[in-house]
Amino acid sequence: MFKAIDSPYLVPFNRNFRYSDALTKPPDGIEPKDELKTRLGQLTEELDRLQRVLYAQDRYALLLIFQAMDAAGKDSTIRAVMKGVDPAGCEVYSFRQPSSREIDHDFLWRTVRRLPERGRIGIFNRSYYEEVLVVRVHPEYLERQRLPGQINQGSFWEQRYESIRDHEKHIARNGTVLLKFWLNVSKEEQAKRFLSRLEEPEKNWKFSPTDVQERAHWHDYMKAYEKALDSTSRPWAPWYAIPADNKAYLQVSVAEIIVKTLESLDLKYPEVDNETRARCNEMRRLLRES
Repeated sequence: MFKAIDSPYLVPFNRNFRYSDALTKPPDGIEPKDELKTRLGQLTEELDRLQRVLYAQDRYALLLIFQAMDAAGKDSTIRAVMKGVDPAGCEVYSFRQPSSREIDHDFLWRTVRRLPERGRIGIFNRSYYEEVLVVRVHPEYLERQRLPGQINQGSFWEQRYESIRDHEKHIARNGTVLLKFWLNVSKEEQAKRFLSRLEEPEKNWKFSPTDVQERAHWHDYMKAYEKALDSTSRPWAPWYAIPADNKAYLQVSVAEIIVKTLESLDLKYPEVDNETRARCNEMRRLLRES
């Protein structure tokens, strides 16, 4: 129904991913901004239709995971892509620093509790991947988790990737369709967006000094993303690395991937049996005669 965006960077990553291969800017020749906005409107209308069938069929759940550096556009992308979807069929959760209660459970526990039920779309704004991104860049955060035994840095992260892969394969087997998006913003574009937050009073609330401090660890974060995507992108739980310097292109890309994925499920409204159809016909007759 919609023209595919012609970019090799929008196919899901398999193995041997290198962050240096992923673009932060769109490929040459993309549509002007106004055309991208029109296209986004078409995609969100189609997403609304597909979500209603997803809900009625009650066979699959859709889980969307968004990970990115600060100011990459997670919030605005979620808002732009999902604005036309019935709120009754969509749930958004943001995962920030774990609470003391969450710390007393395994690192997947707090997100498992928020998994979408069949028929619904669940959105994770950050997720359990923080445990192999932020925590890998700052391993001192592990002290708060009070894990048993000595932590062997050589095997510890591989064990976490294994836990993530097992978890995602389990929920995929049981009807949850996973799409994972890394919004790949450049360090230069991030600085511009931080300055915008500081220079525009209505955006000051969005700024945190730690955002700037984390820029000193940019290379470490890129290596952490590289390892996480390479270790956990699978056919049943693909990662998409999407250029995030252009928000209009970013939003259309995410919307198109979601729509194409839902279309591939061959969603249909449930068909009633003959007995139910007969009752409906009788109720229709009674209502017309009343």
